[in-house]
Amino acid sequence: MQLIKIISKDFDIPDHLSESQLRKALVDAFAYLIDNDFSKLIQILYKADVDQYELKKMLETVEGLSSAEVIADAYIARQLAKVETWNKYSPKKD
Repeated sequence: MQLIKIISKDFDIPDHLSESQLRKALVDAFAYLIDNDFSKLIQILYKADVDQYELKKMLETVEGLSSAEVIADAYIARQLAKVETWNKYSPKKD
């Protein structure tokens, strides 16, 4: 799974997780970073090219989710967009 390959550059995660397990692992990781290593959190989001203004808006307006869940969802969405772009523009193998 290309998504896990990308995410494993930022996080030490197993490569056999389902989507829900991956999201839970990332929520837990982001919750830890929020509480214990905010500079690393910012670095990961910057490196992943998560739009800071969109994320700020989401954190202010999304109800019913923790900050870690909102951040994880934004991070996953950005990484999925990268995978989609790479697949769209990578040479097709026959």
